[in-house]
Amino acid sequence: MPVGEDLVPELRHKNQGRKVAPPRFRSRKDNRQAIRFTKNSRFKVCDNGRLRLPKIGDLAVRWSRTLPSDPSSVAITKDAAGRYFASFVVRTTEGEAPPPVEPEVGIDLGLTNFAVLSDGTKVAAPKFLRRAARKLKRLQQALSRKRKGSANGKKAVMKVARAHARVADTRRDWQHKLSTAIIRENQAVYVEDLAVAGLGRTRLAKSVHDAGWAGFTAMLEYKAQRYARTFGRVDRFFPSTRLCSACGRVNDKMALNVRSWDCPCGATHDRDGNAAINILAAGQADRLNDRGAQVRPGLVPAPRSEAVTHPDAARSTRSVEGTSVLQGRGDVNGRPRWPPPARPAPRPAGSPGPAIGAVTPERRPDRSPARRPDGSARPA
Repeated sequence: MPVGEDLVPELRHKNQGRKVAPPRFRSRKDNRQAIRFTKNSRFKVCDNGRLRLPKIGDLAVRWSRTLPSDPSSVAITKDAAGRYFASFVVRTTEGEAPPPVEPEVGIDLGLTNFAVLSDGTKVAAPKFLRRAARKLKRLQQALSRKRKGSANGKKAVMKVARAHARVADTRRDWQHKLSTAIIRENQAVYVEDLAVAGLGRTRLAKSVHDAGWAGFTAMLEYKAQRYARTFGRVDRFFPSTRLCSACGRVNDKMALNVRSWDCPCGATHDRDGNAAINILAAGQADRLNDRGAQVRPGLVPAPRSEAVTHPDAARSTRSVEGTSVLQGRGDVNGRPRWPPPARPAPRPAGSPGPAIGAVTPERRPDRSPARRPDGSARPA
């Protein structure tokens, strides 16, 4: 059955009415589809665990967790691999946060080691995409041999999409487990604000995208907020690698193949471990003072008296009709508008004009007629 005939009965010419076209999707290359059902559509979660949708019926669902309350809406999403997901909007209460802990940690993200912590812990990069490269290569070659638009071509596209989805799901699951462990074990977490989009355009683009730094830092941020932890980002231009964590000396730039270096003060540093220690120190300096108190208080609404720079600045300079309503009957610069400034006296006939370069007082051009309506001369 062609696309759209199962959705629009008029396409099967069974109903008499105006002709309608098949539904147009957002992109020809994007195979994802989504639909949302609200309370008005009368969807229902049955007692037997099935999801009842209008005009579709009961669907078997593999639940990842129980719903804390009655859902207000549900979104059904189909991804490129042909899998369907149901996302519910529910009302939840704030869960019990884990007890506070003392340790704080700085994290330096990399490619050889995915994360190096300031306490010396090193997490090796799993490189999920590199490990699946051979299988992806074989499936992509099989797809290139298929005729475009054929049935076997669609099957080959689905196989490639499922292989990529497996890589993405594995990476996401691993990052969830690592981020949850770091947030639970530390009260404050500091990372470097990396320009992932810029690094994705370099020769290391494949490795950068395979690492998934942006997704990992996003997990750390929202989990820190959920578990009442502190999360901070250090400026990307902070010289965390070249700064000696022992004496504070900033050394010269180093190539990427230099993994350890010696400082003139006599300290020997591991490149990533030293960067993690400096990131922790910079994050704490930006958040705490010497006594351990907060340097930057939380955001609070500004008092009404401080919302403007001047009491008269908040008043409107326009009335309802659009005419000027300036305070004190003055212009926008504060000068009085009435009486008007006096004009200079006219120069007698035959008198020499001003010298070249002399400054003459400003004179408003007289656009009034030379005589009154009754014929008498108007005074100068």
